[in-house]
Amino acid sequence: MAYKSILTVISGQDLENSALDGAVSLTQAQDGHLEILALGVDHSTPGYYYAGTNAMIEQATMERARQEADEIEAAVRAAMKTRQCRWASEAALAQIGTIQTLVGNRARFSDLVVLPKPYGEDKGVAEEAVMEAALFAGNVPVLVLPRQTELRRPEKVVIAWNQSAESLDAVRAAMPLLRQAAISNIVIIDPPRHGPDRSDPGGMLSQMLSRHGVRAEISVIAGTMPRTADVLARHCADQQADLLVMGAYGHSRFREAIMGGATRDMLEAAKIPVFMSH
Repeated sequence: MAYKSILTVISGQDLENSALDGAVSLTQAQDGHLEILALGVDHSTPGYYYAGTNAMIEQATMERARQEADEIEAAVRAAMKTRQCRWASEAALAQIGTIQTLVGNRARFSDLVVLPKPYGEDKGVAEEAVMEAALFAGNVPVLVLPRQTELRRPEKVVIAWNQSAESLDAVRAAMPLLRQAAISNIVIIDPPRHGPDRSDPGGMLSQMLSRHGVRAEISVIAGTMPRTADVLARHCADQQADLLVMGAYGHSRFREAIMGGATRDMLEAAKIPVFMSH
């Protein structure tokens, strides 16, 4: 099992802020095919203009977004000329409200989506919307790469385990990477005293992983910091891990999906690649 169809989405002309290099490296390591979506985003919100000017302004902003998509794709094609992997690119246009549908439909037919961190001073609403679209509308695992990081083959992986369906789904989706790693560390923070595996926290997961050829160890730690994300980040640093695997959580009825608190906190704090699944 490997990731044969990998997607990355680029919504800005500065390719250094994208996950293109990391996506190329992973595609090469997996002997897969990379799909690159050059996304021009119309950030305007129709309905907030003076009467009679909506159509004209909307047309101008859409044209600007279309031109941006073409420029991003041209930059991608220039950058990919010397890359040794199978790839294809496509320019696409979306408004903020339609990113969910557009990216979700593309992501559905991928094994994995590789994206940059969606939060930071140089990030905007589009990056967050792309992330949510892949995870929740596309229902596909996402590998989030901090700037200037790559992941060809992880040596040590930390698995954030809380017995949830999301966590187990993330483990299953990350199996190709877990099998390549030298060791995987299952970390459990403050396990419930009355949980189903209270006598052996993480034991059943470790057994399942061992049957797939994954060498696993278990760490049970205390939540000594207010935010779970901070505890995880410190544990990853202590373990010198180069990948974190965790479930993604979303809650909303006002939007199709909004990152849960722990998920967003972890993505903001992450200094290593984060593999997420919902």
